[in-house]
Amino acid sequence: MDLQTVWFILIAVLYIGYFLLDGFDLGVGIVLPFLGKDDLKRRVIINTIGPHWDGNEVWLITAGGATFAAFPGWYATLFSGFYLPLLLILLALIVRGVSFEFRSKDSNLKWRSFWDWAICVSSFIPALLWGVALANFVRGVPIDGNLWYAGGFWNLLNPYALVGGVTSLFALTLYGIVFLGLKTSDDLMVDSQNLAWKIWIPTIFIVVSFTIFSYFATDILSRLGINPGAVPIGAFLAMLVGGYFIYTRRSGWAFAMVALAILLTVATLFLTLYPRVLVSYPIPENSLTIYNTSSNNYTLKIMSIVALVFVPVVLAYQGWTYWVFRKRISSKSNNLHY
Repeated sequence: MDLQTVWFILIAVLYIGYFLLDGFDLGVGIVLPFLGKDDLKRRVIINTIGPHWDGNEVWLITAGGATFAAFPGWYATLFSGFYLPLLLILLALIVRGVSFEFRSKDSNLKWRSFWDWAICVSSFIPALLWGVALANFVRGVPIDGNLWYAGGFWNLLNPYALVGGVTSLFALTLYGIVFLGLKTSDDLMVDSQNLAWKIWIPTIFIVVSFTIFSYFATDILSRLGINPGAVPIGAFLAMLVGGYFIYTRRSGWAFAMVALAILLTVATLFLTLYPRVLVSYPIPENSLTIYNTSSNNYTLKIMSIVALVFVPVVLAYQGWTYWVFRKRISSKSNNLHY
């Protein structure tokens, strides 16, 4: 296995980690003003992700840094062509972080309500735009013979990408609601479980629609990278089984199944792309690959040594934090920091 493939796999793992971890707290942020009927419930909701949200976003920073170092050609074309949506995601994540820290600095309910809605909107934007971006990865964008993006902003808002955005929005919202059913207690837990079932039904419909759309709007069958085999089927089955656990109010298993569905979905994306990293449409020969965008082998070798040392440390630390803060959050708790 060459170093380009190794780093393609590592970047895929980083993006999978990001969507697995930051995905549920984006969903939590989206439903915050709706499930949180009063200030105390909103504080409980925020405290379920309070110890984790900033650490979860580190996966995105690491994925971006790894892309820049390992595949600078991909990074350059991606961040020039997708500049506006990526900027909106960045601004939303900044506002989201500020909102978490500012909302409890003043007891005025109008102040807190403003920041609660800021959390909602700044969670909604990335959940939607990540789907738009990833759908464009698969469908393709205009790329010229010099491997530069040759389109405009409106090229990114094609029907397939918009359906992809709605799919990711619903999936991550469901993920967040299921997480709240796992992490809260009393009325808030019951409300989360009820809402999860209501959201699961349209989510399944949208996922099926997007899957069918993918066969007509992309070249994933004619230019398949690695045959994903049972991986996408497993993703759909995990979502179906997750629905059963949501209906029977077994929140732990429901969360595990939805998480598995997201993991397998992102894995399918990278499997079908390989060795491409950004499809060119309508001229597929101009597609960016791990070979025409990569750094030299010496750089990749040094990066591999660094990753071998530090990635296990990061994984161990993140696992430890989730273990420490594993208990349910109650409105009767005296440790609501947000």
